[in-house]
Amino acid sequence: MNTRNVKRKLAALVSADVVGYSRLMGDDEMATIETLTAYRELMSGCIEQYRGRVVDSPGDNLLAEFVSVVDAIECAADIQEKLKSQNEELPETRRMVFRIGVNLGDVIQDGDSIFGDGVNITARMEGLAEAGGICISGTAYDHVKNKSHFGYEFLGKQNVKNISDPIRAYRVLTRPEDDGALKYKVKRDDPKHRRRVHLVTIAIVVAVIIGMVVWKHQMDKKGRKLPIVRLLEKHRALKLPDKPSIAVLPFTNMSGDIEQDYFSDGMTEDLITDLSQISGLFVISRNSVFTYKGKAVKVEEVAKDLGVRYVLEGSVRRVSDQVRITAQLIDAKTGHHVWAERYDRDIKDIFALQDEITGKIVEALAVNLVADEHARLTKKDTDNLGAYDLVLRGSSHFRRFTKESNELAREMFEQAVQFDPNYTAAYEGLVWTRLMAWMYGWSHDPKLLDDALELGKKAVSLDESSPQGHVILGNVYLWKKRHEEAIAEFEKAVSLNPNDADALSSLGGALVFSGLPEKALGYIEKAIRLNPNYPEYYIFTLGQAFFQLKMYEEAVMALRKSIIKNPNFMPAHYVLAACYGHLGKQEFARAKAEEVKRMINGFSLKGASEILPFKDEDDFEHFAEGLRKAGLH
Repeated sequence: MNTRNVKRKLAALVSADVVGYSRLMGDDEMATIETLTAYRELMSGCIEQYRGRVVDSPGDNLLAEFVSVVDAIECAADIQEKLKSQNEELPETRRMVFRIGVNLGDVIQDGDSIFGDGVNITARMEGLAEAGGICISGTAYDHVKNKSHFGYEFLGKQNVKNISDPIRAYRVLTRPEDDGALKYKVKRDDPKHRRRVHLVTIAIVVAVIIGMVVWKHQMDKKGRKLPIVRLLEKHRALKLPDKPSIAVLPFTNMSGDIEQDYFSDGMTEDLITDLSQISGLFVISRNSVFTYKGKAVKVEEVAKDLGVRYVLEGSVRRVSDQVRITAQLIDAKTGHHVWAERYDRDIKDIFALQDEITGKIVEALAVNLVADEHARLTKKDTDNLGAYDLVLRGSSHFRRFTKESNELAREMFEQAVQFDPNYTAAYEGLVWTRLMAWMYGWSHDPKLLDDALELGKKAVSLDESSPQGHVILGNVYLWKKRHEEAIAEFEKAVSLNPNDADALSSLGGALVFSGLPEKALGYIEKAIRLNPNYPEYYIFTLGQAFFQLKMYEEAVMALRKSIIKNPNFMPAHYVLAACYGHLGKQEFARAKAEEVKRMINGFSLKGASEILPFKDEDDFEHFAEGLRKAGLH
């Protein structure tokens, strides 16, 4: 850099990048280059029209500079509108959609080139933008908020790569009805909401203090703590287990294509599954570690939150038939790297590579494998990459938990079976899609459970050592009200994988429905420790256990927590209505009953009795009595 030509200045910058560029190039390179060239000319014309200049345009990216932030944002909106119009003339698979970021920041100019944090932040804003959308920084917003006709949505402060302090980010709203509006993606960022929360918090604190005084007085008389308080207190400050403990953070997708997330997520899940089957390790569940996906985190804080000593983090870059994986195992107590490695392999070697990484971790932590653990670790369901890829994609759709995504997942699992008729994971996926359709009421065809049972048996017959197969078959047996068989399958899954929090939670749920709620509490407690960021159904199962033990106040506490985690989790609402009914809190019971009617069209006790897998008629009658008291029949 020639320092004589270098100067600093404040500039309005625009960065644009193609969404899914790698896929487009993989499908048709020539057509993609032609479209990109045409779109780049269109964008350059817009930039010139708004008194800007193109600074650089490497690959599928474009960087432009403007004197005015207003001009920069007006230009970005104009570009997106014109590109949308152009895309309508192309087949859906060939459409080229851009993300655009805008920033006002300090830059260093060297000739025609510019550098510095101002450029970096612009690129990060582009990365935060939606496909076809615009995201701007806080400095840009401060200069345009009263000077443009657009609306804005505050996305919060974002931690971005290579920038020390969090950056405010705003989504540009271009619809006419949003003109002049300022919305908040997260309610707590709204100043009006914060004031309300402040007042409510004061009231809650006062109520809690009064409640704790009353509670302590009651506990002093009883000489014991409420079970739910004892359970939850244990997980506020988590103690390290008495064996090596590890959390596998979601591997970062470095492919430059968000559509490849399913592959990096699948790699993470496979490693968690392999490690969790080792009895000498304590492994945090998928649900908890994936709450950190896409976030800038400190390993020490993650380890403290999850109660583990070691954290594995890494990245995946997949390009065509090649894959690069980096992984590093960190001792959170010392901050030192226990092991780190980078692998460049052909995609066909992905299964052997997963085994190698698992083996390196086991070796680094000096864990002794027992019984048949080594054989189970090196055993893979399939060597068919096409089937494996379809199962990863199907699993990604399934976890969205919508009727449409469930159907997409089913189609992909069926294709995987066609690729490899002996692929256990594909059959397991097919069972889950049928169970989900039944449990969520998307289909009331009894044949669904019959199909699920046959597929579940097929999955287990293909691989008796698969814990997931036994968990799935156990769930089918439970919903078919074959309780002893359900419990046996869940116990088998736990014996194969003592780190499987879902298996432990499912076993607890089966015991509750089988009339053994007190026995279920220990399994739920273990599940919560392995999965500190547990899903709503863990705490729901706990609430249901307390309900059957007629500990209604404790049940209410658990069920409310379940609803906070997922307001649309229907079972928690109707069990809560039954709790209020038995407690004689008619106002709450009636309100909750009305909510149940809104959420479950045509809810009836007769319908519930046919679906809910209670083993003992007395247990269902206890539940039904509470609902009748709440006004449900």
